[in-house]
Amino acid sequence: MSKVVTMGEIMLRLSTPGYERFVQAESFDAIYGGGEANVAVSLANYGHESYFVTKLPKHEIGQSAVNELRRYGVNTDYIVRGGERVGIYFSETGASMRPSKVIYDRSNSSIAEADVEEFDFDKIFKDAKWFHISGITPAISKKGAELTKAAMISAKKNGVTVSIDLNYRKKLWTPEEAQAVMKDLMQYVDVCIGNEEDASLCLGFTPKGLDVTSGKLDVSGYEQIFKEMKEEFGFKVVASTLRESYSASDNGWSACIYDGKEFYHSRKYDVRITDRVGGGDSFASGLITGLLEGKSSKDALEFAVAASALKHTVKGDFNLMSKEEVQTLVDGDASGRVQR
Repeated sequence: MSKVVTMGEIMLRLSTPGYERFVQAESFDAIYGGGEANVAVSLANYGHESYFVTKLPKHEIGQSAVNELRRYGVNTDYIVRGGERVGIYFSETGASMRPSKVIYDRSNSSIAEADVEEFDFDKIFKDAKWFHISGITPAISKKGAELTKAAMISAKKNGVTVSIDLNYRKKLWTPEEAQAVMKDLMQYVDVCIGNEEDASLCLGFTPKGLDVTSGKLDVSGYEQIFKEMKEEFGFKVVASTLRESYSASDNGWSACIYDGKEFYHSRKYDVRITDRVGGGDSFASGLITGLLEGKSSKDALEFAVAASALKHTVKGDFNLMSKEEVQTLVDGDASGRVQR
């Protein structure tokens, strides 16, 4: 069991029931989640000693977020308490040709206002094997960017492998703002994860021959772009999920990886979506698990893709599939037959 650390914002997600639109809803389902928190839950579920780092208010809503992490086995010892609020986002699930929609209400959340001095990173990274962060945390505020950089510097100083999911969010910053921050952070990254939009808007690398809205996919542009990213930033591994959006209800889902020696495109799954939020996070946690356990890049990728395909069938942000259930899909059983 390896000590793994993630850091970011856990939020209160208020979702319309079923497929209702915001203007129809008379109630909302309360769910906790957020990029790095989702990764932490999956890693705990796969048997790792998973720690989540953030700042949350001392009031009952902040405590509810802490309780939700603990419920799924995540260690919360490094969570700082204080500040005014938990970030919120509202979620409306799309169907067929109607896309899903998210509205953020997260300004001035506790983690967005946190100071670097509140966290003892040398203690946090003692004996840790892996640190995972996303591009969301530096996007939430200037302090979030400073906190991210300080954590990454400390992780590298302590010999910890660092991964990042680029996770560009256009409602949080512009491509120019993102690249000014993210390009500087890449010097501390060993494993870079991001889809085609993330790579383009965060780092300025755009694969050719790809139109995710057409429902068709040409993987050929990725190998060259991965090689260029590795050469410029020194990544050990570059990986990307590949989503073919047939509709809001049905997607093609696969991924590709480059480890400096071999470029590999995974098996593709045609997914009927229950909830796509957290799909990329479940991919990241699957890839981290595979690489931590010494799998080849190819096998780690297949585990990650299977894990994230299964996440699309689970309501909520967290992927609640066991390692054994993921491996069953990796081994070829996608029948969905009742397990008795």
